[in-house]
Formats: sequence, C-alpha cells, structure tokens
Amino acid sequence: MIDISTPALLFPAVSLLLLAYTNRFLATAQLIRLLSSQGKKSDVLNQISNLKWRLELTRWMQFFGVVSLLLCTLSMASLFLEFNDIGEKIFGISLIAMCASLILSLWELTISTRALNMELEAMNHRAK
Repeated sequence: MIDISTPALLFPAVSLLLLAYTNRFLATAQLIRLLSSQGKKSDVLNQISNLKWRLELTRWMQFFGVVSLLLCTLSMASLFLEFNDIGEKIFGISLIAMCASLILSLWELTISTRALNMELEAMNHRAK
C-alpha cells in the first residue's frame, strides 16, 4: 500500500522534465526558422522530414508527461479521499505514462544526435 507522499515524489521530476522538453521544442523551432532563412533548397529539403518527426515526438513526449502529472494528481486525490485501490492503480498508470514520455525522449534524442552528426560530417567535408 502506498500513501499520498509516494505520488508527490513524482512532481518535481515531471516539472523539470517538461521544462527540458519545452527547451527541446524551442531548439527545434529555432533550427527550423534558421533553415527557413538560409534558402539552400537541397540542404533544407534533406532536414525538413527529420525536423517534422522531431516535432511530432516532442509533442508526444510533452503529452505523456502532462498525462503523467495529471494522473499523479488524481492518484493523490484518490489516496487523500481514502480510495486506496483506485489511487494505487492510477499511480501505476501515471508511471506508465512517464515511461512512455521518457522512451519518446530517448527516441528524439537519437534522431537529433544523428542529424547533428550528419551536419558535422557535411561541415568537415566543406572544410577540406
């Protein structure tokens, strides 16, 4: 059996995680704006689908992070009202939502790292 303090432990982690996700989104948006202003069609076209996919993943990362926080809050309310079985189940679902958010974050990180490595290779090629 868990008490009300167990779901409360998730609150600081979720808020920091959502802040990190927002920063990822802003960085991606800044890159899109930069590419839009450059005008090199061949380079830009190669990165558009990658950036669209990263934005979609970031959206789902944020979605599952918010769902996790909402479910955690509902879990605490259920535990406060002494609906312990329901509160524990909701907390379990909130942990699953958090895991989904973290898995998507890893996926987006892999994609963005691959894109940066391709950019570094192109820079290296141009420098030679």
